[in-house]
Amino acid sequence: MSGDSEAVRPWRLIRQDCHGNRYRVGSYATRAEAFHLAERLGERGDGYLVEHQRSDGSVQTVSG
Repeated sequence: MSGDSEAVRPWRLIRQDCHGNRYRVGSYATRAEAFHLAERLGERGDGYLVEHQRSDGSVQTVSG
């Protein structure tokens, strides 16, 4: 079932700490949703990345 959820919500929000460790915060249906939350959470000074899971399975990190 996780494959189905990634197809429906291909945009991932990732928190990256100062040591380069990465943690998935959530998955979203649209780029706008992911970037909106990244901006809100980023106001606290934490680093956040948005990744897009493509239909071929590859992952692309996307900047705002």
